Amino acid sequence: MRGGARIGVVTAGGDAPGLNAAIRAVGRGALDAGDEVIGILNGWTGLLEDGGHKVLDEDDFSGIVARGGTILGSSRTAPLNDDEGMSRLLAGVQRLGLDALIAIGGDGTLGLARRLSERGVRVVGIPKTIDLDVGNTEVCIGFDSALSIVVDALDRLHTTAASHHRVMVLETMGRDTGWLATLGGLAGGADVVCIPEFPISIEEVAQRLDARRHAGKLSSIVVVAEGAHIDGLAEHLVPIDEAGHPQLARRAIGEAVATAVERRIGAETRATVLGYLQRGGAPVATDRVWASRLGATAAKMARTAGPDAVAVREGHVVPSSLAALTEHRRLVHERLYDLCRVVG
Repeated sequence: MRGGARIGVVTAGGDAPGLNAAIRAVGRGALDAGDEVIGILNGWTGLLEDGGHKVLDEDDFSGIVARGGTILGSSRTAPLNDDEGMSRLLAGVQRLGLDALIAIGGDGTLGLARRLSERGVRVVGIPKTIDLDVGNTEVCIGFDSALSIVVDALDRLHTTAASHHRVMVLETMGRDTGWLATLGGLAGGADVVCIPEFPISIEEVAQRLDARRHAGKLSSIVVVAEGAHIDGLAEHLVPIDEAGHPQLARRAIGEAVATAVERRIGAETRATVLGYLQRGGAPVATDRVWASRLGATAAKMARTAGPDAVAVREGHVVPSSLAALTEHRRLVHERLYDLCRVVG
């Protein structure tokens, strides 16, 4: 692809710290090569409607590396679940005259980008998710920033737990994987960690906390991922969002664990839900650096035929494929989870 290419960039799915740093790197890399940069507004919906895009210039990229969220806007709308929806997206790409499209997102966004790639659109995917569950990459934009929020919250909860001799339960995001809960629990000194990958019973949770109290440790910290599987815990149905995912924030699993623990061991127990605090605010330095490296590499790749994604492996940004990133989730491995039990 020669100079003067028209390159689109879209952010879709949940927002994450570091998206603007990636957009900035894509934009400046493309402009430096003499290309035109088209921002797709509000996720994939921007390809479906007139006025859903903006020509980006140098001024749009100034001062955004430290800004949270995404200057392009985002949404969870994924109108590609049928041939008609896919045809509308393809028509949007053609209407804007895009030579390539850079898609920044998690498994849903990258899966959709893969379908576009299979239909002949030049796509380059960049992994972004605070859940760190995209396969075949060591880094996802936003995870380190979200993890710092979890650890900071645990540091604060330790002091109030110790002052009042309480059990404090912290609920983190993590629908299908428990990276935030696991690494946050390790760094934040949690005593029990509950995640989707490894089911645990509420009886075991209570027994472990009760054993601590009998050993003279009158305060404890429990970290629970919102998608954790806890046998014996009273559950209720949760609504489904527009992408077909359970709205696990309404599951209130942290509060359910706190209630069950207090009933079983008699210790005063309180729950804290971090929720969207994990997505908000400025990105930490590592997210800014990785987002910049991934974005700049994606801008170069968009101008040539070849691999349709970027990833981080063994500490390096490398070409990858949307198939590799989307075929399998990156799960917490057993040795890491066992470490939580050993040091908890």
